[in-house]
Amino acid sequence: MRLTPAEQMKIIERGAAEIIEEGELLQKLERSYNEQRPLTIKLGLDPSAPDIHLGHAVVLRKIKQLQDLGHHAVILIGDFTGRIGDPSGKAKGRTALSDEAVRENAETYCEQIFKVLDKTKTTVRFNSTWLSKLNFEEVLKLAASTSVARMLERDDFQNRYQNQSPIGIHEFFYPLMQAYDSVELKADIEIGGTDQTFNILMGRTLQKHMGQEKQVGIFMPLIEGLDGVEKMSKSLGNYIGVSEAPEVMFKKVMEIPDPLVFKYFELATDEDPLSVESILDRLEDGENPRNIKLELAEIITGLYHGEDAMNEAKRYFETAFQKREIPENIPSLLVEIGQERIEEIIPQLVESGFVRSKSEFVRLVEQNGVSFNGDKLTREELDTVVHNGDVLQIGKKRFVRFEK
Repeated sequence: MRLTPAEQMKIIERGAAEIIEEGELLQKLERSYNEQRPLTIKLGLDPSAPDIHLGHAVVLRKIKQLQDLGHHAVILIGDFTGRIGDPSGKAKGRTALSDEAVRENAETYCEQIFKVLDKTKTTVRFNSTWLSKLNFEEVLKLAASTSVARMLERDDFQNRYQNQSPIGIHEFFYPLMQAYDSVELKADIEIGGTDQTFNILMGRTLQKHMGQEKQVGIFMPLIEGLDGVEKMSKSLGNYIGVSEAPEVMFKKVMEIPDPLVFKYFELATDEDPLSVESILDRLEDGENPRNIKLELAEIITGLYHGEDAMNEAKRYFETAFQKREIPENIPSLLVEIGQERIEEIIPQLVESGFVRSKSEFVRLVEQNGVSFNGDKLTREELDTVVHNGDVLQIGKKRFVRFEK
């Protein structure tokens, strides 16, 4: 049964930081409902990095809600704008990507977005299709649609100008090109994080300038990463990638700071809003945040890897990380995860000073002096293949965690 425009509005507003303009969105939904025509929802992705993390997925999950309401998503891969790089929030200009890097990253993006989106209700477009064909006269007309003063309203440009940090003229074209994408796609809605406010509103401006109906901007909150301070970012190392191994994803979710648990439930899951609201009540009633975080890790890992992989990741976490005798801050050793056996890693343990010799290590194993993920290691178990996060205890005080 199709939901009415008013019912759709309630779903769309849920979790959004801001909608510009709500009245226009309701009008679009009413026309779509009456004409039985899906709205076109645009999401622009600048392929500057090959991995999508839960921060990106906040926006993707909102688009999935719109798809479930019957609307169509257009994922716009900025293979042309990626040659400039989005300057949003940057203290300096970014190095342009090579064509090869842009193509490789775009392919990886496409593989990952369908972990969230409905492929049958999604079209993937590349903006080089039209931007590469603009001649110089058309570029000048595009530039004439706004002013330098308007561009300097952007916080990042304004700050760089005031700090006398160079701003390349080509950087002014990034929001203009993103806006032109909206014109080309005749976008009804563009979705992005709150850091994309200027670029998305520029799309509204250019659509009006070119005689089109203005797109509505839906802005989703930015989600902080594992440090609890900065927005989730691969470059900052505080991210949870949607393609990371189940056991890695599960462990990382368990590392989320307690104050962010509710926000992750709200923005990074598909849980019913009423059940999410109950999380606050449970926290206020004094329930241990670790219990609730365990539920969150199960839900998020299950979303991206399925129930079986989630259960295996949970068992792995409980074995490797919930043993009290294993301390948190221990040295790590880089190994070929999923390929090397414990016996093959002994020379590295010797070289790194964890044990004096292979014979000493074997002797300790035979004397029950070596533990693997909290369990005593036997001679027969030396052919066990190591995985990311496995912990080896040698004697009483020597610990090492294997990482890739």
